[in-house]
Amino acid sequence: MLCAGAVAACASRTPAQGMPAKPPAVRPGMTVLLEDSLQVIAGRRIALITNHTTVDASGTHLIDVLQQDPRLKRANVTLVRLFSPEHGIRGDVDRENLPDQLDERSGLMVHSLYTNGTVPPPDSLLRDLDALVFDLQDIGTRTWTYVGVMVYGMRAAARAGIPYIVLDRPNPITGRMEAPLLDSALSNPEDPTPTRRGLAFALYPAPLRHGMTNGEMARWFAAELGIPVQLTVVPMQGWRRTMWWDETGLPWVVPSPAMATVTSALVYPALVPLEGTNVSVGRGTKAPFQRFGAPWMDAPRLATMLNELGFVGVRFEAERFTPRESPDRKFNDREIPGVKIVVTDRDRAPMGRVGAAVLWSLKKVHADSLRVTERTVDQRFGSMAARQALFAGTDPDEVIDAMQPAVAAFQRKVRPYLLY
Repeated sequence: MLCAGAVAACASRTPAQGMPAKPPAVRPGMTVLLEDSLQVIAGRRIALITNHTTVDASGTHLIDVLQQDPRLKRANVTLVRLFSPEHGIRGDVDRENLPDQLDERSGLMVHSLYTNGTVPPPDSLLRDLDALVFDLQDIGTRTWTYVGVMVYGMRAAARAGIPYIVLDRPNPITGRMEAPLLDSALSNPEDPTPTRRGLAFALYPAPLRHGMTNGEMARWFAAELGIPVQLTVVPMQGWRRTMWWDETGLPWVVPSPAMATVTSALVYPALVPLEGTNVSVGRGTKAPFQRFGAPWMDAPRLATMLNELGFVGVRFEAERFTPRESPDRKFNDREIPGVKIVVTDRDRAPMGRVGAAVLWSLKKVHADSLRVTERTVDQRFGSMAARQALFAGTDPDEVIDAMQPAVAAFQRKVRPYLLY
């Protein structure tokens, strides 16, 4: 349904002629729902929080399944309406305000949950429902707004007195957790209001690389925030915490215009703090969030400094690149010097430490040229004190090491909510 022109991974999934199709290693929550847990939605009028990432191993979208699969018709399931997050129902929009729209194929209205930032589903659109279903692909980093959509949806379902059903999906960059932990002074777990914007990317103290699945986070948030929701998580089958996306057997569906590959998803936690600076993170190139640059940057010097830190699993290369039609409008159509982050061992690459080192090196080499919106950087990196220490010249490893006890405490805290 939503594949045409929107999902790179939806093309050609037919096995070679005469070759049997290899079953996926992982069955996502949507598949488990249909094959093993249909009673969760049987006889109910439901709405779906979704976008183009909500597909099964064959690339079939959940909307198509809910409307066309005879099992759903026999179970008397009625899909009433759709809600879409940041980047829209097709994941190809990168701007602040997204309008409601009609999905012509399904005939359903798509109600935007991204209007001047992430917003909850309106109470008025839940009154005729029997359940609200959430299925979006997270990327494993605290700053991703789809987790905020999930939490706001839980609260909305609680207010409406209807069940909230999360169909689980893999964390594409494994179950590994990495510092920094978000400082509680920077978090805002409350829903936005007409007079105050929420922080869907900085909800609650969690590691930058959070290491959990949507279902696990839903269980944790419901308990930690005291959300009185009738929560059901339909778990995956076959997923292990050490799994990378390409080991799941599921198609990689580009979740947003700047998250073109799993490598971008892996490096993203290291570079997302730079969105609060005058440094490009490679938006508008073929490798967004795998490089950073600016016209004033001494790329060879920075690459040398970063390589001398001796990180395992990653190296830094000086280069030049040209952003094109970048939504952040940083240096569009200008060739600029930059540094490319090359992952050589993804299981060992420490992206939290890399992010700290990038901030440290930029301030050390380019204190006069670097411009920083401190609150924006801090909310993404996670700690004002850590950013200040890095900018004062403290060794990046020392800064991250000081945060490790907090991450270990977080791991212990969330253990009861983990499913895999």
